[in-house]
Amino acid sequence: MNNIGNADLKLLKEMYPHDYDTKLKKLKENYPIQYLIGYVDFYNTKINVNEDVLIPRFETELMMEKTLKFLKNKNYNTIFEIGTGSGAIAITLKKYTNLNVYACDISPKALKVAMQNSDKNLVNINFFQMDILKEYPQIKFDCLISNPPYVKEDELVSPETKYEPKIALYAKNNGLEFYERILSIAPLILNKNGSIIFEIGATQKESIKKIALKYYPKAIINTYQDYNNYDRFMFIET
Repeated sequence: MNNIGNADLKLLKEMYPHDYDTKLKKLKENYPIQYLIGYVDFYNTKINVNEDVLIPRFETELMMEKTLKFLKNKNYNTIFEIGTGSGAIAITLKKYTNLNVYACDISPKALKVAMQNSDKNLVNINFFQMDILKEYPQIKFDCLISNPPYVKEDELVSPETKYEPKIALYAKNNGLEFYERILSIAPLILNKNGSIIFEIGATQKESIKKIALKYYPKAIINTYQDYNNYDRFMFIET
């Protein structure tokens, strides 16, 4: 069992008083405790999770902290999240800004979870299903934000991720597939002086920066580190 606190185990025992030993066995097989509990606390918001969605990480909470600070200095009206999963990012944006929030995902099962989370948290988000690799919205936004799949297809990952949806984890082209696609369509769906916000893999900074400058040669690009001092968040001001 990886980094599971006593508080989580206590909660699990309260939830499954007659089946606790079975749940412990699953944990020993690296099954995520978040799926057993059924939710995570993400940026002061309760987000339901199951095997249809990726479990929101602490790193993404840090991205939201930096994103909300960044957006305070922008006169934006719309933001579009690509690959919403559980809806954690979109819901946080709607709770803490006055933006009109749009969010898409390829998975109808993930969208169902996201919409349930949106309803539970009493926020209004424009969700829709879309395969961003094959199509894109026919409207424009002031900001794009995404924590896309970025794990290389042959990359080693922590054991518990085997229970999470592969479609939310792995990407072709050395993990760059979605960054390449989003940046290539950005000129078509991003308003003038708009911004793009990414969570990125620890070794992908220079590759993504190179792609961004291909489409926006004059862009201002800032990268920030996560709690482990890995390059993790990229802000591209076009």
